[in-house]
Amino acid sequence: MSVELADKATHKVHVSAPAGVVYALIADAVNWPLHFAPSIHVERLEFDGERERLRTWCFLDGRLKSWTSWRHLDPVKRRVEFRQELPAAPLSALGGTVSVTPLGPHSSELELLYDFSVTGGLPDDVAWAERATDGHGRIQLAGLKAVAERWTRLDELVLTFEESVHVNGPAELVYDFLYRAGDWPQTVPHVTRAHLTEDVPGVQRMTMETLTEYGTHTTDSVRICFPHAERIVYKQTAAPTLLEAHTGEWSVVPDERGVTVTAQHTVVLREESIAAELGAHASLAQARRHVREALGRDCRVLLAHAKQHAESAVRML
Repeated sequence: MSVELADKATHKVHVSAPAGVVYALIADAVNWPLHFAPSIHVERLEFDGERERLRTWCFLDGRLKSWTSWRHLDPVKRRVEFRQELPAAPLSALGGTVSVTPLGPHSSELELLYDFSVTGGLPDDVAWAERATDGHGRIQLAGLKAVAERWTRLDELVLTFEESVHVNGPAELVYDFLYRAGDWPQTVPHVTRAHLTEDVPGVQRMTMETLTEYGTHTTDSVRICFPHAERIVYKQTAAPTLLEAHTGEWSVVPDERGVTVTAQHTVVLREESIAAELGAHASLAQARRHVREALGRDCRVLLAHAKQHAESAVRML
């Protein structure tokens, strides 16, 4: 006999930021991985201006989970309703509302109301669901508060850029090189070690050690692979000291002469680490240039090797 246990919860937090700023961050779910440590990737599947359908990959209580959900956006009331369509097991249902109430020109209250249910009633499942939903809700609100209260600086701290290369070869060979990142130490000079696991098809966990002008550094990443679209999105779950967050995407787009491979990077700079990393007098603008040059340089090397891999294979046919 299946027993369903349900629960409800409410969390509130004061935010020293305009209500419109806070709501905009809530509405922009696709960029949550930049601001919330547990969020890995949010893929927008449908959107009609008010209702959107999202696929989310996120850590819940240390476990990497994925679910699909619907959200209704109400910018007038500054309110978002959500309901998971395919919850992450052992949850059988989860939904609620997030709302923002203005308290002044630069002050607001953020409230999260949610309910959830667990089918089966196993004590371990119920305990995990309570712990995971409570922890996730608190982390989300704390993250929103922290980001919103830096709203005057956010545009300067976030940096997005792309690198691309054209390849005279098939998309499948380029995607294969990007997908098999565990082999990069054999072909890419600045990658000294890479350990890659894929317990769930299309979801990779990777630890990579790279050589830089300052020595070696190690990063941990989660990569979500979309082979039919020839895309790989990722987030570094352990980023270099100068970065608060780093997300990216590899995409392979065919054309009449081959394919264009594009690597997109988005980072959030850790402002308090700039002096220690780049010197006491280094500015935020200098940090932006440093990160752009360093990531761009490594990215171009990887793109060059992807090009060589595909074009060399074609010549051998």
